[in-house]
Amino acid sequence: MTNHVHLLLTPPAQVESVPRLLIMLGRRYVQYINKAYRRTGTLWDSRYKSSSIQSEAYLLSCQRYIELNPVRAGMVDDPAHYRWSSYRSHALGAGDPVAALSQPLITPHPLYLGLGANAESRQAAYRALFRSELDREAISHIRLALNQSQPLGDARFLDRIEQMVGVRREARPRGRPRKLDAAEDAGSMVGMDSGVLDFG
Repeated sequence: MTNHVHLLLTPPAQVESVPRLLIMLGRRYVQYINKAYRRTGTLWDSRYKSSSIQSEAYLLSCQRYIELNPVRAGMVDDPAHYRWSSYRSHALGAGDPVAALSQPLITPHPLYLGLGANAESRQAAYRALFRSELDREAISHIRLALNQSQPLGDARFLDRIEQMVGVRREARPRGRPRKLDAAEDAGSMVGMDSGVLDFG
């Protein structure tokens, strides 16, 4: 994409490794671009957005969302034609696009590896996932979770995240809360029960 980047990362045990990676990437990439194009300042217009996803239910949907993004944007007619996609690696077995790195840029996820017993069958199964478009509901769930930095998964997964973080996670309407007039405010105070308020 010309104005944003999607990374689908499976972090190691240390959860803080993702923010550290993105900070390091931002610093090095910005320095490179500023030096190469003789410019100064930041490249990013805002902080990165992130969302934890339940791998079993949403990983392949998120991969499809990311790899079909250039197709939805009208940049290419097939995900294999987009230069910066991992589609060619997953669906066609193409080598890592940055082979000079000491570590591979694309590491197959166990769910991808489970698509078939060998490379050819995995690639065929992965291509089959792309024969139909991702439905609008799935796209909207992924976008909402990402834009609001909410986890993406079933109710059990969301409950587990809430318990780990200690904060209630829910999609919230945009903007400031509506101000209550005096009558509404008084009415809501009468029915208030202790421990019911959610300030998170």
